[in-house]
Amino acid sequence: MSQPVPEPVPPAVRAQILATEHWGLLAVRSQTWNEVMGRITAQLMFTSASLLFLALVGQSVGYTDTFRFLAIVLGLTLLTTGTLTAFRVHNASQEDYMFVKGMNRLRAGYLDIDPGLEPYFITGLTDDEAGIAQTYTMGPARSASHVAASSGVFIIAVNTIVAAGVTAFVLWPLGAWVAAVGAILLGIAHFAWWIYLGWRNWQLNLTPEWTRFPAGRAVGRVS
Repeated sequence: MSQPVPEPVPPAVRAQILATEHWGLLAVRSQTWNEVMGRITAQLMFTSASLLFLALVGQSVGYTDTFRFLAIVLGLTLLTTGTLTAFRVHNASQEDYMFVKGMNRLRAGYLDIDPGLEPYFITGLTDDEAGIAQTYTMGPARSASHVAASSGVFIIAVNTIVAAGVTAFVLWPLGAWVAAVGAILLGIAHFAWWIYLGWRNWQLNLTPEWTRFPAGRAVGRVS
């Protein structure tokens, strides 16, 4: 006995299903970045409070071994929480990439229902690299300023300064020049490693198998 052929879903119902998924992705994306911004804000407040504490201790006991010990302990604590924050920003960036990819796919679905909507979209309509970059930048080509001004690079820069400062305090008994050179070298290595980590994961995001709606595909009305 043959199975009955299901009736085609009306375009209005298709659009409603796509819109529901779209709003769900928007809500989760907003919630993710609200949480991330809260983590970054807390880390900056912790860093500011630690610097203020060290300034008061320095005025009280001077720049003695006690001050150096407290600076190292506080610096390592800040570096620990800052590293955890950087990992969270890093993971959130990965999630955000997939949120944008999903929303670009949904817009491709909207165009399948009505190709005449294409001129009204400013965000990307494909889930390949070009389409996702279109959504992120709203038109202009992605440049180094977009990366340098990102939340990820910001928290990496803060952590790099903290790591360099801790290194300087640890190496201070060996001399000012040794402390300065050691702090600079470790800071460069720390920053470079995190930038490489972000670049590597961005490359993983570009896996061709994850692209379902590349540029140039045929777009047609869904009956």
